[in-house]
Amino acid sequence: MAIAATSYPKEKIKILLLENISTAAAQNFTKQGYTQVERLGKALSEEELIAAVKDVHILGIRSKTNITPKVLQAAQKLQAIGCFCIGVNQVNLQKATDAGVAVFNAPYSNTRSVAELVIGAAILLIRKIPEKNKAAHAGIWLKESSGSYELRGKTLGIIGYGNIGSQVSVLAEALGMKVLFYDVETKLPLGNAVANASLKELLGKADVVTLHVPENDTTKNLINKTNIKHFKKGSILINYARGEVVDLEALSKALQSEQLKGAAIDVFPQEPEKNGDSFVTPLQNLPNVLLTPHIGGSTEEAQENIGDDVSNKLLQFLEKGIS
Repeated sequence: MAIAATSYPKEKIKILLLENISTAAAQNFTKQGYTQVERLGKALSEEELIAAVKDVHILGIRSKTNITPKVLQAAQKLQAIGCFCIGVNQVNLQKATDAGVAVFNAPYSNTRSVAELVIGAAILLIRKIPEKNKAAHAGIWLKESSGSYELRGKTLGIIGYGNIGSQVSVLAEALGMKVLFYDVETKLPLGNAVANASLKELLGKADVVTLHVPENDTTKNLINKTNIKHFKKGSILINYARGEVVDLEALSKALQSEQLKGAAIDVFPQEPEKNGDSFVTPLQNLPNVLLTPHIGGSTEEAQENIGDDVSNKLLQFLEKGIS
């Protein structure tokens, strides 16, 4: 007598991966026998998502796709969402919980990529490389040491001493920097890093300030026209965290008045939906400013690690009920 199958057949489980998620993720599913794996290279609007998720069991997204209550209501078969990135703020977590949809992310997989880029940006800015690069492209020879410094011996202020901030701390100290940090939670310092009791205290001491905080009500415009006055004059600001954390108008004015000598910004309050779309920010055409299109974690290694990490979590959920 044949034994009836008790599990839902793998070949009937529909998996949709959006935003050019690493092929490593799709391969992990197919290796385990899941044949209905669709991979798209872009984010979908709410209307497009509502149509696309009707029969989807597993949905993979990155930071551009917003999972709203309407999307969740339409996704009657959805069991889990994989956020192939650090955060989950693009998902309405309360509605997902109410609908019984598990949500997974990859909080550690791209930390090294972001940390390395922060250090690289700090070196470029403290040496005034953006200005010299622009001049060289314009045919102007700007060989001078005035206003250019080494990172060694300077003070790095880290706001948010989590997975990325702590890695930045280790790399900075290896370069001979003094490291200070401020976090709303008590954190164990790595190496010789020193915790500061307040944001104001840190801002007044740091030659370079780097932000590594989540986006929430307490961090919105964390760097604003009021506390930007507390920055050490001539210091540098780096934001590879979240776009809403810095008031860009205030930052622009601080750069123009030379309260700050440079900035590197990778995240913005409003970002284009896709490559090639127009992009405007108050920081454009300012000297010694590095503007990048949300690429802090965009390395081949990081995306492959994230693809492996989140897809394996989803597989564990599907096959063992582990969340």
